[in-house]
Amino acid sequence: MTAKKFHLAMFTSFNLPTWRGPWAGNAADDWWTGDYHVSLVKQMERAGFDFIMFEDSTYIGEHYGSSTEVALRHPIGVPKMDPFPLLPLLARATEHIGLIATGSTTFYPPYILARVMATMDHLTRGRVGWNVVTSSEDLAAQNYGIDQLLPHDERYDMADEFVEVVKKLWDSWEPDAIVMDRESGRYADHTKVHTVDHVGKYFRSRGPLNMPAGPQGHPVICQAGGSEKGRDLAAKHANAVIATNPRIEYLKEYREDIRERAARFGRNPDDVKVMFQIAPVLGESDQEAKELHRKRFHDDPLLPERVLAQMSGVTEIDFSQFDLDAPFPQDLTTNGHASILEDWMRRNEGRTLREAIPERNQFGPEMYGTPATVADQMEQIIEETDGDGFLIMFPNTRRYVDEVCSGLAPELRRRGRIRSEYAHQTLKENLLAY
Repeated sequence: MTAKKFHLAMFTSFNLPTWRGPWAGNAADDWWTGDYHVSLVKQMERAGFDFIMFEDSTYIGEHYGSSTEVALRHPIGVPKMDPFPLLPLLARATEHIGLIATGSTTFYPPYILARVMATMDHLTRGRVGWNVVTSSEDLAAQNYGIDQLLPHDERYDMADEFVEVVKKLWDSWEPDAIVMDRESGRYADHTKVHTVDHVGKYFRSRGPLNMPAGPQGHPVICQAGGSEKGRDLAAKHANAVIATNPRIEYLKEYREDIRERAARFGRNPDDVKVMFQIAPVLGESDQEAKELHRKRFHDDPLLPERVLAQMSGVTEIDFSQFDLDAPFPQDLTTNGHASILEDWMRRNEGRTLREAIPERNQFGPEMYGTPATVADQMEQIIEETDGDGFLIMFPNTRRYVDEVCSGLAPELRRRGRIRSEYAHQTLKENLLAY
């Protein structure tokens, strides 16, 4: 039986690379120019990655200890630059790999987002995607003149309408609206460019865009909803859906649920690719990788503060107030990343907060070993879940990317698990190829 092919992608930010340690190099000194990320993406393309996805946020965390001290000292989520302007630089240096950037439905106007994405789609010849987020931090909202975010579920209702408006704007030029008849002097057929006249609960937009959509029509949409509302949004609109959880049974249930919801929305479930976030640790031997994994996720003395400060940022709960060796609190609530908090509490009932930290930092199933051993583990997860691929979250160093691109990816390619070539020009076509 032919091995099932799966998709491979990288998760990162347009932010500071690893700046301490023996493999940091000088990337932290000059990453601002984008050259560091250009070098990474060129290597990922050689390895056959489907896309690189840039998350984004626009605040400096200060909920941990009621101060920005920890976020700026380590640093956590800062400094971070806007990924949209980076995409054309990456596109000019590559030919095939997809490029996905994050845009918030809470802070962008739909018209600007639609126009930026359509422009990027043209500039990259159809290789861009939009990671849809609702944003979850009041600190970010206050940077845009909003005192407090809407309640969690209402933000997703707003996001659903936002995406609908954006799609209408992408469709406001019919595919054959540009005539370019040099004999008659007519460039575009005005009867094929339409207003959208959207009047909804959250948005109004007359339209049309003042430009046609790009090669993909609708650029790839990526989403990572874990709540009921988030799953609906992903199933209704997304081409790539990200699942983050260490439990394989959860990943299997999540994919099945997304596919069922997609069918209820009238979509072909095979058009919705569910990918699992992982953070594999690679070594030249399984024992070496095991030791590196232990050092990274269990023995790092700074790990508790870093993880809890990051969780404080996305949940707006000050985790510095809790005793690390007391039972994990089970009565926490948030208007931020609700599904992340709820799942973390549920998985760690009866454990201490200190015991819960390493698992939270690795994002997916525990994974370490030689490239062959990690490839075995990835194959096992795909067989058990029937999943569509993996999104690798990595230590932000050239060394780690080289380990994945020169070790793990070739091993997966030899097994027929990932692509050996890009069969199509656009990101969407390559995602739908299998």
